[in-house]
Amino acid sequence: MDNNSQQHNILKGYNMLLYFAGSMIMYEPNEECIVDFWKNGILKALPVSSSNPSFIKAASQLRDSCSDKSVCGKMLREDYIRLFGNKELSLAPAYESLYHKRNPDNAKNHVNGASEFYGSYGWVSKYKNKINDDHLGIELLFLTVLIDKYIILDDEACRGEMRQEIRRFIDCHLLSWIPSWNEKIQAHSTTISFKGIGTLILACTEDIFSMMDQKSTLSVSTGNLKN
Repeated sequence: MDNNSQQHNILKGYNMLLYFAGSMIMYEPNEECIVDFWKNGILKALPVSSSNPSFIKAASQLRDSCSDKSVCGKMLREDYIRLFGNKELSLAPAYESLYHKRNPDNAKNHVNGASEFYGSYGWVSKYKNKINDDHLGIELLFLTVLIDKYIILDDEACRGEMRQEIRRFIDCHLLSWIPSWNEKIQAHSTTISFKGIGTLILACTEDIFSMMDQKSTLSVSTGNLKN
């Protein structure tokens, strides 16, 4: 397998993780979600492995989560409501602008900046007018769009430009606040499941940011996703 094909497979694996993690912070967990991700053992064998300590920690947290399947769903739903249920009063709100609220003008710029970034690629969230563009779930969804665009590019010059764009988006709209958000998750979550999801989101964005830098020494590889 050549280097590009291997990198593409790894990025597809990260996209799967971003879809999973993004959905868990956008929607209150239901029984189908519990069955798909926990009861069927999917989270015990992630599609990628990484030398990033945050990723190793996330994999361990998720592997050990939801040990009692009979009460797991109830605990996840209660934790979701505490962490994300109310935008302003929740314990770990998932909106970028709230982490820049000491400077209202700066917070507004971050919301508008995310929307402008989406617009520059002709992308409009299907949740427009329902969920703000600076919600973490929307930002992660857009990141998967950029990665999908990168994967299909053949021209190396274009690939280089897209790598820079992906790093710019992650730098400006994800790593600028996700570490602080994850600290709230680790402090206030009552389930190791959401602690693992918070750590996983941080780890995935860090890994993708590093992968888009050709000088990176991060070690990542594909894993086996087992049902």
